[in-house]
Amino acid sequence: MLDDEDQSPEFQLRVVRQFDEFTAKEWSSLAGTSKGHGNYNPFLSYHFLNALEKSASATSATGWRPYHLRLETADGILLGAVPAYLKSHSQGEYVFDHGWADAYERAGGRYYPKLQICVPFTPATGSRLLHNRDYEPAAIRQALALGLQQLTDQLGISSAHVTFVDEAQLKPLEKADFLHRTDLQFHFINNGFSQYDDFLSEFSSRKRKLIKKERKEALSNGITIEWLQGEQITEDVLDQFFAFYMDTGSRKWGRPYLTREFYTLIGETMADDILLVMAKRDGRYIAGAINFIGSDTLFGRHWGCIEDHPFLHFEVCYHQAIEFAIQHKLDKVEAGAQGDHKIARGYQPVLTHSAHYITHQGLRNAVADYLDTERQDVMRMAVSLQDHLPFRKTPELDT
Repeated sequence: MLDDEDQSPEFQLRVVRQFDEFTAKEWSSLAGTSKGHGNYNPFLSYHFLNALEKSASATSATGWRPYHLRLETADGILLGAVPAYLKSHSQGEYVFDHGWADAYERAGGRYYPKLQICVPFTPATGSRLLHNRDYEPAAIRQALALGLQQLTDQLGISSAHVTFVDEAQLKPLEKADFLHRTDLQFHFINNGFSQYDDFLSEFSSRKRKLIKKERKEALSNGITIEWLQGEQITEDVLDQFFAFYMDTGSRKWGRPYLTREFYTLIGETMADDILLVMAKRDGRYIAGAINFIGSDTLFGRHWGCIEDHPFLHFEVCYHQAIEFAIQHKLDKVEAGAQGDHKIARGYQPVLTHSAHYITHQGLRNAVADYLDTERQDVMRMAVSLQDHLPFRKTPELDT
């Protein structure tokens, strides 16, 4: 708990050591956490965050010790909150600080534990300084940002990291001495398309032909695609998808982050927010990708397969996601971290943001210098990548 003298007379800040100390009802009062109340982000829902802990995916045993921040009135009304974890490593974050940790520890410092503010294992942009919809957000966000700074100082740890944060929330974090970092992701932007062919018509002729050929080859060998939602997401289907996830995750990361129980929990509590894109051949599923549906965004997450087929990954993860977004009039698809191969499929470079509070002045100065250079490099890369988009050039650019 933060010291009493650090509290405003209007509210108090305290640490919550497990997510279910919040109630589902009070959590749903926070902007963005529930359907029908503005811009819904499924990763910020009570059910998603609670499932991460209940399933033993994000716990002290896995290096994610819950350390959530709660801002409340004197009589306990929730004004704001921050999903936060004391981390003993830097895995599962997708904003890489391994170099900072190595440099600090070589100099005799102790980088871990650190405070990580994010949705574990989820490189998707969203609010991190969550505010009650019935209150003015600016003051709440500033109180939460300062609370993170104070908590980091009081714990005597090296740093706090707010990753994949909405750009609009950078201002209160920078006022609390957080450093700004940028990176790139690749998103599909729906420009009011009524069908996939409308989107494809914006490609140059050569690249449009390549995509059509790729999609045809992906579904050769008798492969068909199914979209599963709601009651169609049974335990048997989840068993099969989890086998895909374990196979691919084990090869990519060494040990997949999410447990089988996690999928059961989200299947029970938020199946209507899930899209499973499943590939079938000879009567059985052979590959699949899980997506989460927000109010205006389809978020692509994990993929896996038990058979390798050319271009099937691109079909299941990228082309099908675009088709679903267009059909359901969603504004965009966020297809996860990294991957400039997405550009050829019509995904555009988009800046992502994080904020970092470093307690040691020497390390802070070094990181600040690095981030100044990195931001410039990221911007140059974003501009350069525009030249590689598959879309037809305007007449002015063709002459």
